[in-house]
Parts: sequence; structure tokens; C-alpha cells
Amino acid sequence: MVFRRRDRRPLWRAVYEVFWPRGGWGRAAQYVKHRVRRLPDTPEKIARGIWAGVFTTFSPFYGLHFLFAVLIAMIMRGNILASLMATFFGNPLTYIPIAYASLTTGHWLLGTRLDRSLLADPSRETCGIGCQFNNAGSDLWHNFKAMFTDDKADWHGLSEFGSEVFHPYLVGGIIPGIIAATISYSLCVPLIRAYQNSRRKALRAKLSQLKNPADGE
Repeated sequence: MVFRRRDRRPLWRAVYEVFWPRGGWGRAAQYVKHRVRRLPDTPEKIARGIWAGVFTTFSPFYGLHFLFAVLIAMIMRGNILASLMATFFGNPLTYIPIAYASLTTGHWLLGTRLDRSLLADPSRETCGIGCQFNNAGSDLWHNFKAMFTDDKADWHGLSEFGSEVFHPYLVGGIIPGIIAATISYSLCVPLIRAYQNSRRKALRAKLSQLKNPADGE
């Protein structure tokens, strides 16, 4: 195939680059920014797509961010490709700040108290947010298998995950998500418009030189 990689990456390398892309997240961010600016659409429509992608990263639906970003972009009539690219706002460098903002806001709105150990470094004594997701997934898998075996269903991990993480995260992610997405929209519209105008001028200048080659001498 034409677009197949010449050097096949081993599995460990592919997994590693999900968390740390080749060249680092700074280079990855520059690439995404460059691709977004060159999308063939109006600045407002591209920015609406970016709004959808950024807002989605404040939801606890990890693994489904692409799907929800596309759905929101379609509802808002935003650029779908821009919404997919904007989900990279949520990455290993921003997951903790996003989780902290969402959980803190959620527990505050629900009148409950955030367990700070959820956002602490993983240890044997505490079960952080990653551990909570893992426990919930383990419970789902165990209870699914229990339907066909003699094992008893155990909902403890899911119950703790729902009350401590998922529900507060779902409720609390709305406000900071709207704020971050709206700021992104406000910044992107003038930047994309200025880039598109500059690109049109450069293209017109090149076309003018092609039509009148003597002017470039």
C-alpha cells in the first residue's frame, strides 16, 4: 500500500507514542494547530468544531471522546474534523488538571467532599482515579461473566466509582468544559480568520505572478 509505514513499529512503541508522541506533545500541538488552520471551512464553523472537541475532554467518557465530539459538532453545525483534532486538548499532560477541575466542581455542586487521594500519585495505600476506573471495569467484566457461571455479582467497585468519580465528574465537567471551550472558540475565530486572509493574499500574489511573469523580474 502507498501509505503503509516502511518501518513497522513494535506494539510497545505504538503504545508509548500514544502517551508521548514522537517529538513530544509540543510538536504534536503545533501539528494539530497547523492542520486546523488549513481546514477548508469558515472560521466560525471550524471554531464550533473546536468548541465541541474541547468541551468533550471534560467528560468522564474516556475512549468515547471522538464519538461525543462528532455528535456535538454535528448538533452545533461545526467542522467535524476540527472537533476530532480538538480532543487532543485532553492528553497525559492535561488529564490531571481537567480531572481536578471537573471533580472539584462536581463535588461542590453536589454538596459532597472530594477525596484528594483520588488525584494523588498511585500508591499501595490509596486508590487514585485511574484505579477507580480500573475497579469499575473489573466489576463490569466480573459481573458479565457471573451471568454464565456460579460467581456472585459484585457491584462494590462500580458503586464507589459512581459516587466518588463518575457522577461528580459528569456534573462538574460541564461548567469548566463550557468555560475552556468558549475561551478556545473566542481565541480561534480571529486567529483562523487572519491566517485564512493571509493565505488568500499569498495565493493571489502567486497567481498574479503566474499571469504576469514580467512583474516578478
